[in-house]
Amino acid sequence: MKGLILSGGAGTRLRPLTHTRAKQLVPIANKPVLFYGIEDMAAAGISEIAIVVGDTHQEIREAVGDGSRFGVDVDYIRQQAPLGLAHCVHIAWDFLGDDSFVMYLGDNMLEQGLAEFVEEFEAQQEQSPDPSRAQILLAPVENPSAFGVAELGPGGDVVSLVEKPADPPSNLALAGVYIFDSAIHEAVRAIEPSARGELEITDAIEWLIRSGHRVSHRLLDGWWIDTGKKDPLLECNRLVLDTVVRRVEGAVDGASRVEGRVVVAQGAEIVNSTVRGPAVIGANTRIENTFIGPYTSIGDECAITDTELDHSVVLEGCRIEGANRITDSLIGQHVQVTRSSERRQASRLMLGDHSHLELG
Repeated sequence: MKGLILSGGAGTRLRPLTHTRAKQLVPIANKPVLFYGIEDMAAAGISEIAIVVGDTHQEIREAVGDGSRFGVDVDYIRQQAPLGLAHCVHIAWDFLGDDSFVMYLGDNMLEQGLAEFVEEFEAQQEQSPDPSRAQILLAPVENPSAFGVAELGPGGDVVSLVEKPADPPSNLALAGVYIFDSAIHEAVRAIEPSARGELEITDAIEWLIRSGHRVSHRLLDGWWIDTGKKDPLLECNRLVLDTVVRRVEGAVDGASRVEGRVVVAQGAEIVNSTVRGPAVIGANTRIENTFIGPYTSIGDECAITDTELDHSVVLEGCRIEGANRITDSLIGQHVQVTRSSERRQASRLMLGDHSHLELG
């Protein structure tokens, strides 16, 4: 079993932050979204992974490297234009060969791991006289018309997929994780681009079904979030922070309080401040005369003084000084936020890298 992680795309829904960085490298609890997917694959026993990259390929290569830090081997496949998920499979053929593989969207976050999903497919391949040629992960949603939706037959196999249907056949949406065997390559070669000019993976799966191949499914266990927008990203940060284990490696002075599940990384300093978890404070960050509220992740090498901050993600190298209250915010790397003499109520911010904002 191999792994294919899709990490192209422009990240337009996270601009201005993604004008200067790959959306898959925006951190959740101080770890890039992409790393969670790689770690899930490694935990499922997948040691050969290819990452499909686009215009942000250099940044992703520098962050992930050869995969050795995760215990895997990583190759990179350049997609010159966003031509669809099935196109990613097409250009990865040399890497995939005839092996089965997991395909994973690099900006998705799942609560559950991949191990059981992979084990179930492999058991089918070994034991069933009519094994599935594909297995998809489905999640019940409240608004199925906004997703690709699966229709299931009496035996539980997928009988059709419909993209954003006006009259959904079910409430089961595609959750962005798939397993395919080598039959998918024939399907990808057989389909035509959609109206938006892309080779759609839903069309390829439909081709498998129409050609008489079995497509099975597994229901998602736990939450699933597409981190491509600010508010879902902050919600994902909240969910992951709910799982952190308290660890204080930095310095906390006698005038400060660190309450609950808080990670204070090595080299961080908490001075005359309160940090109320769940929260993560990055390495070599200094928090002074400040209240850090729950569900906040602060990156490395930041300086935050005379500020109230909660339910936010702050990337590395930021300086925030004198902010009355910042909440529900996503702040890019090396941002400066200061306050003028006039003080207002809470601010909600989404700032790209290297911004400089003065709050009135």
